[in-house]
Amino acid sequence: MRKICFLFLVFALSNSVFADTVSDKEKDALIKIYHATNGGEWKVKWDLTSSVSAWFGVEINNGKVVGLNLSNNNLKGELPSAIGSLKHLEILALFDNQIGGALPDSLYEISNLKVLLLNNNKFSGSLSYKIRNFNVLENLSLFDNSFEGEIPKELENLNHLSEMNLSYNRFKGSVSKKLTLLDALNMTMFDQKGNPFLLDVNEEKEIINNSTVN
Repeated sequence: MRKICFLFLVFALSNSVFADTVSDKEKDALIKIYHATNGGEWKVKWDLTSSVSAWFGVEINNGKVVGLNLSNNNLKGELPSAIGSLKHLEILALFDNQIGGALPDSLYEISNLKVLLLNNNKFSGSLSYKIRNFNVLENLSLFDNSFEGEIPKELENLNHLSEMNLSYNRFKGSVSKKLTLLDALNMTMFDQKGNPFLLDVNEEKEIINNSTVN
């Protein structure tokens, strides 16, 4: 009987451990994100004493954090550099919040990102050339922020990109023609006043498409 009880206890303990199998580094990164974005005032808060697997918006696969969806959850403040420790992240959805400041350099080191949705926030600063590291990125949504500066030419090398929206920011210059001609690219870009500032390039794209058909 004692042996059975002992085995049951071991099984129960092992289950509690496996329920929270993310690394200490990833858990620490999530906690830093929580505190840096005013977690105490989130609409849906995290109980930091519970398993990470129970935390709202956190998706775990094989002991790794692969998704973080905290959209429309009243996040404020700035993203900490610790976010770069979420190396296996594939989806980062933080849209419809009040996060500001520049994107931390460490964010660009998450090379597994497929979906990056940061629209409808207060982000500022410029986009880094390190955006080239997002070589499997499929969806990039940054509209309705305060990003500024040149649009990185490195975007044209993101060959998996199928949807991008950079509208309603303070970007200057233009996107290369190569980027606008990426296959099946659904690209939307307007300035702060709602005026499309890639009109000439898009017209050229239509001419090229018509010529190809003929």
